[in-house]
Amino acid sequence: MKNEDIKILLVDDELDILEFIEYNLTKENYQVLTASNGYDAIKTAEKHNPHLIILDIMMPGLDGVEVCRELRSKTQFKDTIIAFLTARSEDYSQIAGFEVGGDDYITKPIRPRVLLSRVGALLRRLSDSSTNTKGANDVILKVGDLVIDKEKILVYKNDDAITLAKKEFELLCLLASKPGKVFSRDEIFNKVWGTEVIVGNRTIDVHIRKVREKIGDDYIRTIKGIGYKFEF
Repeated sequence: MKNEDIKILLVDDELDILEFIEYNLTKENYQVLTASNGYDAIKTAEKHNPHLIILDIMMPGLDGVEVCRELRSKTQFKDTIIAFLTARSEDYSQIAGFEVGGDDYITKPIRPRVLLSRVGALLRRLSDSSTNTKGANDVILKVGDLVIDKEKILVYKNDDAITLAKKEFELLCLLASKPGKVFSRDEIFNKVWGTEVIVGNRTIDVHIRKVREKIGDDYIRTIKGIGYKFEF
């Protein structure tokens, strides 16, 4: 996909930051949309269906976490890439963002080269997913009493549908693809988040906890000091 075909929505209540990011992305020929508050962000996203949303966390009214939660509740945004902007380095901002379905975070102050590199890494997921063709047998994964439908992005347990956030689903798919195999933390990071995306140290732990809350505690086992494995 060419840059001129990619729509990016920028959301920040600080207009100087908004203009700065818009300028740098426009130079790379991306289609750039902007919003200065959470309410307008949702309206703009629904109207234009962007490929990537760069979303400030700390905004008055409707903050970035609430905007992300609202967007992820809508089917049309289940595959949209959402990256958070944050001026804070505390785990809370990162964890809160990942818990509602965020894909990455970008820390302020923003450096153009880092911004463009991060955007490029995130958008490569689009081309990877579009070229990743699966056979019919790969769409449905059955493990124990779980049925994982990769096409519908749903998990069924005893015929009850369970909805997971995007990264939670990808994490479960990875672990369930080889029951009994111990996946190291580095392997999980690389395969679920990608080697070019920087995430906090607690990211995997947060996502594992959320998956366990939704499917039950009996499937994913922690291997202390190494990583995780799927059992049934």
